[in-house]
Amino acid sequence: MEGQPRFTHRGCSFSVLAEMGAGLRTFTHKNYTIMKLNIIAWLSFTTLLAHPLCAQDTHQKGTFVPQKPGYFQNSILKGIDDYQHQSVPKEAPSRAFKLDLTGVDYPKSLEEFTTVYRNNPISQGNTGTCWSYSTTSYFETEVYRLTKQKVKLSEAYTVYWEYVEKARRFVEERGNSHFDEGSEANAVIRTFKKYGAMPYDQYSGLLPGETYPNHSIMIKEMKDYLENIRSTNAWNEEGVLSTIKSILNHYMGTPPQQVTFQDKTMSPLDYVQNILRLNMDDYIDVISVMEQPYWQKVEYTVPDNWWHDTNYWNVPLDTFMRVVKSSIRAGYSMFVGGDVSESGFVSWNNVAMIPTYDIPSAYIDENAREFRFANGTTTDDHGMHLVGYKTDKNGKDWFLIKDSGSGSRNVGEGNPNFGYYFFQEDYVKLKIMYIVVHRDMMKNLLPLFKA
Repeated sequence: MEGQPRFTHRGCSFSVLAEMGAGLRTFTHKNYTIMKLNIIAWLSFTTLLAHPLCAQDTHQKGTFVPQKPGYFQNSILKGIDDYQHQSVPKEAPSRAFKLDLTGVDYPKSLEEFTTVYRNNPISQGNTGTCWSYSTTSYFETEVYRLTKQKVKLSEAYTVYWEYVEKARRFVEERGNSHFDEGSEANAVIRTFKKYGAMPYDQYSGLLPGETYPNHSIMIKEMKDYLENIRSTNAWNEEGVLSTIKSILNHYMGTPPQQVTFQDKTMSPLDYVQNILRLNMDDYIDVISVMEQPYWQKVEYTVPDNWWHDTNYWNVPLDTFMRVVKSSIRAGYSMFVGGDVSESGFVSWNNVAMIPTYDIPSAYIDENAREFRFANGTTTDDHGMHLVGYKTDKNGKDWFLIKDSGSGSRNVGEGNPNFGYYFFQEDYVKLKIMYIVVHRDMMKNLLPLFKA
């Protein structure tokens, strides 16, 4: 109440309890009754302290940390020829507000996790194609789970044909279609169905002498060309696609038309169906958003869903989390996509968690999740591959995330955590917007969906 002191203990308010005790004492002036009522008040107080929000041992704090060059600046840019012969402008010193991990208990090693088979992390370089790297990694793991084959597939092959399809759509929609580097995991599924897949050693997308892919100039040339098509109304699909392919061929090399496997030649489609033995209809995109009806297939309304796909299976948040947990425990990995821009996302320590100063764990629900998605503080930033789990002493799960981005490499190539993140359960619950899982992990839920 206004004018009264407000006492706090571990985030709990004493003011209501103080008022309750004062009110009880006005009932009677008999000492034994006062003592009895005070005991009741104290029991009520201790019950309140047992609430999860009050039981937290510590309040986490944030701190300002200087932004310093990481793996992207120190390794990727130095390995790209375009940057070797020019001086990269130095950015003004800046600081970021990040979770202070002092005293915070979080995983320190991959060895703490129960994991599935996966290839070593590979860098996406100076590109915005995490969607291809993460989903390709997912299907490599799926091939091993299904056939015990260890394969390394080409991310660039999928990227090449995705740009072709984006340009096709741009022409069909007379310029009213998003054309950029980003896309979604189901673009890989669509490409595997239409164009097949390619082993990495037969098409890497790297030109001779290149260490990392660099699409910065290539994407600018394609976008400038398409803007010229828009301004001149030169909507000739065959001509546009021919020019787009010539740009791609120049910067990525021309993809082979055939796959060679164990001295046999086959089409990329045959490679998917007969060697990898992937049934692309077995993979389901799962989201959890309140803006769309639950238990229906809906559109995921983000720019990178540039073709407005409506095959995202929308489930309540508790179901979403059950699918995540049960899948990885059953040995099924998954693609995960969401936001990686929070203050609790500390790349230099490979950790992502939701600080108590953001929102206490007990309050993370579908409303908190939707609020952030609706106001733009949760964005469709990045695609990754979930490959393991562990349960901490508080009963919370941590998930091992394989990543193609530069932040997960800031610890240095000699560090065993290089290319990985440790995601706390609450981070997945609040900030991971969608996943791709095998149909096996959804079979008990499929009957709940409306036709």
